[in-house]
Amino acid sequence: MDVMNMAEELILTQEGYDKLQEELDDLKYVKRKELAERIKLAISYGDLKENSEYHSAKNDQAFMETRIIILEKTLNSARIVDSKQVSSTTVNVGSNVVLNDIEFAEKLEYQVVGPAEADVLNNKVSYESPLGKALMGKAVGDQVNVDAPMGIVKYELLEIKVL
Repeated sequence: MDVMNMAEELILTQEGYDKLQEELDDLKYVKRKELAERIKLAISYGDLKENSEYHSAKNDQAFMETRIIILEKTLNSARIVDSKQVSSTTVNVGSNVVLNDIEFAEKLEYQVVGPAEADVLNNKVSYESPLGKALMGKAVGDQVNVDAPMGIVKYELLEIKVL
């Protein structure tokens, strides 16, 4: 996979694509109906000028519709990484990596994903993040230096897993 082309296209793992599709379906087929009911109820309270429930619901509707548009564009322009084509010899989108934090002698495990599915709390780092950029194309045994707010963090790549 050419890193230069990744900037022009959105890359997702199948899991990330499915999760975004699930969110889109929930917004379109469940949340829209719930919000329509909220708006209908708020309208029944009368005078819309000073009806905070109505304005709140309309605000929520605008945010939801914007999120729907973003998700649709994301899913329509996404390229899904085929897990069968992910290399076990070099890091790429879809790779699961085991790192050793050299300073703290701590093992860490991450999955390298596209920016739309990055979730640091669940150990998913974007290939566009400082860590993701440093890992791309690296092999087991390589050392990577990541420029972090606290300074340079050094990792050794211990393992590349393909799920």
